[in-house]
Amino acid sequence: MSFMNRIKRINFSMVLTYFILIVIALTILFPFFWMVSTSLKTPVEAVKFPPDIFPKNPQLNNYVTACKKVNFTRYFINTIFIALTQLVGVLFTSILAAYAFARLDFKGREILFISLLGLMMIPMPVYIVPGYMLLQKIGWIDTYFAQIVPWMANIFPIFLLRQHFKTIPKDLYDAAVIDGYSDIGFLFKVVVPLSKPALTTISIFSILASWNSFIWPLVVTNSDSIRPVQVGLAYFIQEQSTSYTLLMAASTFVVLPLVIMFFLAQKQIIESYARSGLKD
Repeated sequence: MSFMNRIKRINFSMVLTYFILIVIALTILFPFFWMVSTSLKTPVEAVKFPPDIFPKNPQLNNYVTACKKVNFTRYFINTIFIALTQLVGVLFTSILAAYAFARLDFKGREILFISLLGLMMIPMPVYIVPGYMLLQKIGWIDTYFAQIVPWMANIFPIFLLRQHFKTIPKDLYDAAVIDGYSDIGFLFKVVVPLSKPALTTISIFSILASWNSFIWPLVVTNSDSIRPVQVGLAYFIQEQSTSYTLLMAASTFVVLPLVIMFFLAQKQIIESYARSGLKD
């Protein structure tokens, strides 16, 4: 009897857990659903009260109209270029720095690493003005360089890769040295291929950060031709502040690529986070 009661308790706890998770998931997903639903409604349906959950006659032309109102094609091209260029820089600097912190012995290594982690707690508003003044002196304001170069090194990817590199057995390094590999050869021939989940996670988060960047590009850019999509979307919102259907349509095709990318790489992201805490 006690065994049956234990099974019932386990089943009840599982049902309760899944119920809570489903409720949380629906709560998180509902704003996205409402955004897509509103983007397919007519202007009358968008302001109707009580509102309709689903559009009666989906208006796909809202997406075409939104694209014609503002040059979103140019914004997307700018964002993709900035994101990919930043990603190359982040991967290169993070791999080298993380390997140095994980494998190389040098004086002040731990103090330097902790100091870098401490910099993560400094909010962006603190360094916007000094950063702007520096970029102005070297003539980079209103250029792609101002949007790319300052973000080609990031502390969080260094931390994540360092934790991952420390899980790689030292025997592999000894075997690589016997085979004639240098530290650089061991890094790019052995360590990097074994770090695909962590590198995938870094790539996803780097692209997400570039795609969602707003304050910094808004400050350092003046020309509409080099602005990324989030800044373009903000100007579109100012112009079309009462056109709710167009606003939701523009927001949908700005957010959709990120959602698709996250779902395609969620397995690698979870695996990388799970490994990052295995060894200090």
